[in-house]
Amino acid sequence: MQAGFAFSKLADRLASLTDLTAQDLELLADMPSAIANIEAHQPVLRRHDETDICCVVLQGYLSRYIAEGQHGQITSIHVPGDVPDLHSLYQPHAKGNLIALGSAVVALVPHSFFHELSAKSTAMSRALLLMQLTDLAIQRDWTLNLGSRDALARVAHLICEITARVQAVGLARDLSLASPFTQSDLAAACGISPVHANRTIQELRRRGLLRWHGKIITIVDWPGLVRLAGFDPAYLRSLPLAHRARPPQCQPVSKGVAVA
Repeated sequence: MQAGFAFSKLADRLASLTDLTAQDLELLADMPSAIANIEAHQPVLRRHDETDICCVVLQGYLSRYIAEGQHGQITSIHVPGDVPDLHSLYQPHAKGNLIALGSAVVALVPHSFFHELSAKSTAMSRALLLMQLTDLAIQRDWTLNLGSRDALARVAHLICEITARVQAVGLARDLSLASPFTQSDLAAACGISPVHANRTIQELRRRGLLRWHGKIITIVDWPGLVRLAGFDPAYLRSLPLAHRARPPQCQPVSKGVAVA
């Protein structure tokens, strides 16, 4: 697979969870898909939609959003390489509104492909299961974040988590990343008001922990941010990059179509 292969981030994500061979990863080259470009805050799936596809995040970020309360609530954020609705393989109804945070590109992949992938490779089946278990672990940590940390630690922890997750798929190695949210989105993810979110970001800047210019977050003091957040990445289950197999180079198989 070439570096620009459309599903390289999915390969990286699965390989970050368990040992996979190059032959396992090569199975992804046969993935059928429709490629969709999603505008900021537009839905990919709505709550209770029945679906026979899974959504693979290729670029940008998606979120689960519940439009309740004064500002609504973001209950999860999904980064490149994630399959946020993998559970729909077994329960084919959307669990909530799946919304783009900023513009995003996704691949819509038939359930049948993932079932066939699991049948062909025990290791891939394990990787897909671990992806779902890791999503549950992330959800538990989000509950802890909202219930047990103050606003400053909540925001710091969320930024640490997103950074670690995009690093697992080869992004943000210089601790600079495209922001997955506006400050209003950040407020909705951390259970605080937009005004409080703005003040919290200003405090993180004042402490010299990060810079936030436009759509780019740069972490200046990673150890300091980790200490403030009490961040332990063990729940993310990522294997070190050096331990992962890489798929052999090949021409990507093009089975996708662009969807506006």
